[in-house]
Amino acid sequence: MLRLENITTQYDNSVIVLRDISLKVKKGEITCILGSNGAGKTTLLKTVTNLVKPLQGQIYFEDKRIDHLKTHQIISLGISVVPEGRRLFPEFTVYENLRIGAFSEKNLAVIKNRAEELFRVFPVLRERQYQLAETLSGGEQGMLTIARALMALPQMLLLDEPSLGLAPIMVRELFKVVKRINDRGVTILLIEQNANKSLSIASRGYVLQKGKIVAEGTKEELKHSEVLRLAYLKG
Repeated sequence: MLRLENITTQYDNSVIVLRDISLKVKKGEITCILGSNGAGKTTLLKTVTNLVKPLQGQIYFEDKRIDHLKTHQIISLGISVVPEGRRLFPEFTVYENLRIGAFSEKNLAVIKNRAEELFRVFPVLRERQYQLAETLSGGEQGMLTIARALMALPQMLLLDEPSLGLAPIMVRELFKVVKRINDRGVTILLIEQNANKSLSIASRGYVLQKGKIVAEGTKEELKHSEVLRLAYLKG
């Protein structure tokens, strides 16, 4: 579904952040990108959506080259992004934030039906739908951010560090939700530091270290990878 070929990325004239990255995300699967802080995980996501233009290489979505497209054109192909830090509209209600996720849909009945469907996946959001987003807990805000992205009915969801800053009990719940979303047919690229939780739900993954892929394989292969352990120690 998503394919990166020999991608190299740098910011302005600074040091190269990603070097010769090639990877595939298969339709219907969860693929995780693992690595410590500074490994280049978020830059990889920004490169996919052309928030940062690659210096070289090609990116394909559903066999269509997209690295020359603008960000909104890439999103319109069926890719939704859940950025690090959530970035909700804090003074809007939960339901208003969901409506923003369906910005291209003008039919209010359709929007309501989509929200109702997501309330089945995120029942706590049904209870909180008239509350301001800023009054939610960190875990609830994380779920709202994912639900907002799903309002666009994406084929693929890019998740950037969704567990960051959450209490362990909310991390467990969050990963259960991610797995349920995948079970409903959404392909997921999960960018995470939490290797154990990511590999518990992913089909396969890649390990980034200082902008390079240093390991890849099925979740079983990566769980026992010495390279993965060293990548987290060295950054």
